[in-house]
Amino acid sequence: MDLVAKRSINCEQGAVRAVRYNVDGSYCLSCGSDKKIKLWNPRTGLLLKTYGGHADEVMDAAGSCESSYIVSASLDKSVIYWDVSTGLPVRRLRGHAGGVTCIRFNEESSIAVSGSKDNTVACWDIRTRKLDAVQTMREAKDCITALVVSEHKIISSSLDGSIRQYDIRAGELVCDTIGVPITYLVQTRDGQCLLAACSDGTIRLIDNDSGELLSEYKGHRVDDYTIECGIISSDTKIISGSAEGAAIIWDLLEGSEVRRLRIGSEVVHSLAPHPTGSDILFARKRHIEVWGKPEEDEDEIID
Repeated sequence: MDLVAKRSINCEQGAVRAVRYNVDGSYCLSCGSDKKIKLWNPRTGLLLKTYGGHADEVMDAAGSCESSYIVSASLDKSVIYWDVSTGLPVRRLRGHAGGVTCIRFNEESSIAVSGSKDNTVACWDIRTRKLDAVQTMREAKDCITALVVSEHKIISSSLDGSIRQYDIRAGELVCDTIGVPITYLVQTRDGQCLLAACSDGTIRLIDNDSGELLSEYKGHRVDDYTIECGIISSDTKIISGSAEGAAIIWDLLEGSEVRRLRIGSEVVHSLAPHPTGSDILFARKRHIEVWGKPEEDEDEIID
């Protein structure tokens, strides 16, 4: 894993709560405690747009499949659907009784799916003017912490220690209980496995179909933070932030630690692997740190 620090971006928006790539990795979004979302070119560090309209901290954001819209989730209990080019809210969706912690689009970006501290997952049809959720899932017993949305499935993780898979086509729910609060959830690119970051400082690899525990990864520090994890290098490596200002990489199959990246002195809590390349974004305090293979920087950047 030949990764080097390539760029540090001071977001100047209080604490960065989450960092996310858009669908093709040409832009990224930072969510701030200053109630704003910022759109960046991560290759140059150039700020492209600022989106302001939430009344509390922004916890998550996602770009649409054609990169012309953004949805954001905030502790003000609302979801906002933004026009990327104008920077203006197209629609403000209120229906959650608690702060919204996570947000995702479906594959066509016609539905936004949100998870909240009110223990519910809500689906919003954002292409119509309908302001109410088209569907609300109320099975969780605690805060929803992360969502994975595919063509016909919505998968949620919760602090109640369970992963719930909603099959939209079949109308079925499968619940796998780990028994430890789950703070973050991602799916491997092949869709076969789920990676669950847990509050006990263990990341668990789970078979998507059987719910079987396949592997565990330890060595990062969680403390009381929500630390995100990811899957890199074509589903062969696991990466996680850590409370001691580092990112740890493990071999997915062997479970052994491969490398420890020293990012800074503050907690590295959010990360985003590039959808196709080797770059990885890390959030620490008010900065985005861009790491990647050194030769990728030699490409001519045309903005």
